[in-house]
Amino acid sequence: MKKSDSGFVKGHHAEPDDVRKFIDGSTRSSVLLSSCSIGLGTYKPGWKWSEHAGVQTGKPSENHIGYVISGSIVIKDSSGNEIEVGPGEAFEVGPGHDAWVVGDKPCVALDFIPIPFER
Repeated sequence: MKKSDSGFVKGHHAEPDDVRKFIDGSTRSSVLLSSCSIGLGTYKPGWKWSEHAGVQTGKPSENHIGYVISGSIVIKDSSGNEIEVGPGEAFEVGPGHDAWVVGDKPCVALDFIPIPFER
């Protein structure tokens, strides 16, 4: 995070605050702003959250807000409902979900994680 004297905060994924490499080689970088972390993920064909990310964290999935840039992903909510999300589509899903890349192209997506303000 780079904060200026004017109060602006900016970040760039070329110089991320955090980088994760998943078991299958998929990656996610994130930049930290004052009120939100913005992730940029490139998920390889066959990537599945429960198999390639969840086992690394040891935690269940949390609320997730995202935007797909390219490729497609299927999201299954905690009730078993599924939806496919593709380029130009945004989504939000509650905790306890799973997600996986469909097709033979990587899914490139942004995700947004709000940071609670301390009052």
